[in-house]
Amino acid sequence: MTILCVRFQLPPASEADLPRLLGMLEEFTPVVQALPPDGALADLRGAERYFGRDAVELASVIRVRSLALHGVDCVIGAGPGPMLARMALRDAAPGVTRTVPGEPDAIAEFLADKPVAALPGVGAATARTLGDYGLDTLGRAAAAPLSTLQRLIGAKAGRELREKANGVDRGRVVPNAVSRSLAAERPFGRDELDPDLHRRALLSAAEEIGARLRALEKVCRTLTLTVRYADRSATTRSRTPPEPTAHSPALTRTAYGMYEALGLQRARVRAIALRAEGLDPADQASHQLTFDPVDEKVRRIEEVADRARAKFGPRAVMPGGLGGRAA
Repeated sequence: MTILCVRFQLPPASEADLPRLLGMLEEFTPVVQALPPDGALADLRGAERYFGRDAVELASVIRVRSLALHGVDCVIGAGPGPMLARMALRDAAPGVTRTVPGEPDAIAEFLADKPVAALPGVGAATARTLGDYGLDTLGRAAAAPLSTLQRLIGAKAGRELREKANGVDRGRVVPNAVSRSLAAERPFGRDELDPDLHRRALLSAAEEIGARLRALEKVCRTLTLTVRYADRSATTRSRTPPEPTAHSPALTRTAYGMYEALGLQRARVRAIALRAEGLDPADQASHQLTFDPVDEKVRRIEEVADRARAKFGPRAVMPGGLGGRAA
């Protein structure tokens, strides 16, 4: 195992602690990829040779340092590639590193009984489509003819699914920086069942991110949604808007789309977080012109609202859906 996937058990609304924890990982390897709001991938191939320890032994040292220096526990998954390390993390518990051996037979055994939805990148709609045809586990998907998968979910998606279900992990750890992203988290005072309050939290977070992006004169290329549940598990989905944007309504539409695609049924949600990633200068981004006067009017109103908020505070102007209650 050469790749670790680490999730730090940060308290709600403490994402600002992530950079210093990433710095601690970089004491072991420079190849660290942030997975906001609370995780990271670390490629330990060079570290194993340098320290003379395998990835599992280094994971134990990382956990001890995280607790001793930062007071933060973590759960760790280890595997021969990023995808398998992420999947191992889901089975991990504090104090024990969940590992996926690198042998093909061991990988096949690890994947065989897992639902197809456990595979990174497989959403609820794809999982339902495959399940309708009896392909509800990765073992069955791996054994299915490629033509069948491509007919059900498309040529590219079918090919990628079959490769991943057979343990082919083409991903790599790409060093990045948390500063290349902006996040807004909305924890609930109690485990919340109400979808209307979930959407209200999404609206509030999208409005905050949009205002911060515009203040920095940035646009984002990707928006990531993280939903945390009462049992401490979490679901993360990412989506790329049609164009790089800092426009709050566009961010809100994208966030709502990801939330609705999860198909949550009476889920007890503890917190909702949005992250804008792939930030670029706004003056280098293109915007598709439109003849829709409503869109232009909304954008002009947004500019005026930004000026009002800069002068009178962030709650000077808010969407009507956020009026009357703190968000």
